[in-house]
Amino acid sequence: MAIDREVEAYSFYNSVAEKVRDENLKSLFRELAGEETSHREFLQKLLSKDVASLGFSTTKDYKVGDSIPTPPLTPDMKPVDGLVVAIKKELEAMQMYTALANVSEGAEQKKLFTELATMERGHKARLEDIYVNTAYAEVW
Repeated sequence: MAIDREVEAYSFYNSVAEKVRDENLKSLFRELAGEETSHREFLQKLLSKDVASLGFSTTKDYKVGDSIPTPPLTPDMKPVDGLVVAIKKELEAMQMYTALANVSEGAEQKKLFTELATMERGHKARLEDIYVNTAYAEVW
């Protein structure tokens, strides 16, 4: 599921980068697409390990079904709408990696998931800054 979400985020950022006219946004979305590729590669390496060695606690409830549904990603969205979807995607990824870190028993595994959550939090913060400056440009 995490890999699928990273691939989906990559596709979204890549398609928005092709459509948006603002060069700064174009560059940001390309950079985010590249980072999502790195996340996917990390997760694929993790999958090559023996599942039993990952050390997840089976008593934890991830509450995936409790999350608010995110609208489908489309490449023809307006940039500001794309930012909203991207913010929600980064929030979901951040929450997922935080939950995985919390149930990881190995220190290295916990650290890796915590780092992924931190990266996603950084993406979200950057996107929120851009959103505020784009959606409320008249205030500035």
